[in-house]
Amino acid sequence: MSVTRDEILSALARLTLPGGDDLVSRDMIRALSIEGAAVRFVIEAANPEEASKMEGVRRAAEQMVQGLAGVEKVSVVLTAHGPAPKPAEPPSLKIGRHPTPQAGPAKVSGVDRILAIGSGKGGVGKSTVSSNLAVALAREGRRVGLLDADIYGPSQPRMMGVNKRPGSPDGKTIIPLQAHGVTMMSIGLMMEEGKAVVWRGPMLMGALQQMLGQVQWGELDVLIVDLPPGTGDVQLTLCQKTELTGAIVVSTPQDVALIDARKALDMFNSLRTPVLGMIENMSTFVCPTCGTESHIFGHGGVAAEAEKIGVPFLGSLPIDLATRLAGDAGTPIAAGDGPMADAYRALARRLIDGGIA
Repeated sequence: MSVTRDEILSALARLTLPGGDDLVSRDMIRALSIEGAAVRFVIEAANPEEASKMEGVRRAAEQMVQGLAGVEKVSVVLTAHGPAPKPAEPPSLKIGRHPTPQAGPAKVSGVDRILAIGSGKGGVGKSTVSSNLAVALAREGRRVGLLDADIYGPSQPRMMGVNKRPGSPDGKTIIPLQAHGVTMMSIGLMMEEGKAVVWRGPMLMGALQQMLGQVQWGELDVLIVDLPPGTGDVQLTLCQKTELTGAIVVSTPQDVALIDARKALDMFNSLRTPVLGMIENMSTFVCPTCGTESHIFGHGGVAAEAEKIGVPFLGSLPIDLATRLAGDAGTPIAAGDGPMADAYRALARRLIDGGIA
């Protein structure tokens, strides 16, 4: 017999916190879901400082629910409500300058394959797909790098849970950071938190060139580049100045999103960058209370478009609250267990088996 929501909350209410209250009375339990014998939920602390001291509570909650009758698997994510701590002062390395001349597309030292993850418009979950795909590939044994090339709106530092400034021993080379088995770099790690990047095209191109050429990526099987939305300077620079393996386009099935996705596809074709496949994100929504499946943005539009233009359809991903909470908490859902982690693992496996990653 499957465990009930009330049984889980009753058990968690017995876990006393410092101060005498408990997780339930403080309303810290979020996104509780029961799928057969598998239980998933999120513990949301009031702020990042409190969350940093609650790993023991997370483990205790996981063990307490694991001990309930009818429970075989438990996944607990710890997150925080509120801003992350302010990062340390930036290193002396200056990012953002005019690009240096080069003869043509160049390799990135030590990197076997480079995959550009693009979209025609913002808000389709491209960065979420990029971070989770990177983590899923790393869990499958690949040596993975993640470059956040969304210069104006970098989100990977938050999604990957890093806020340290990369080191620069000589003011020329950049030492990337490590998170969840992935080597990562983002312009967001080099800028003051909350400060807008107000650059013209040449500075954007120079910054991208620096993050590709000056970062000590090491030996990587695959480098995933999270592109900004649209068809602008960053995409043009990457495709013309770097030897790309190819591009993957992410879109929702909504007609408006597909209109812009077609522009991204046309851009890659014009720049002679192979399109390796398409991913449909936000494909379905399953109500965590009643289990009803809804197609908020439509369904199947990306698969139909991929078939129409003759590129592989790599898979569909649903709208999922735990995925959003995990990304906000800095631990991508692919780093844990559960249906969404399995979905990203299957996607990673398809790329590996197809020789793409």
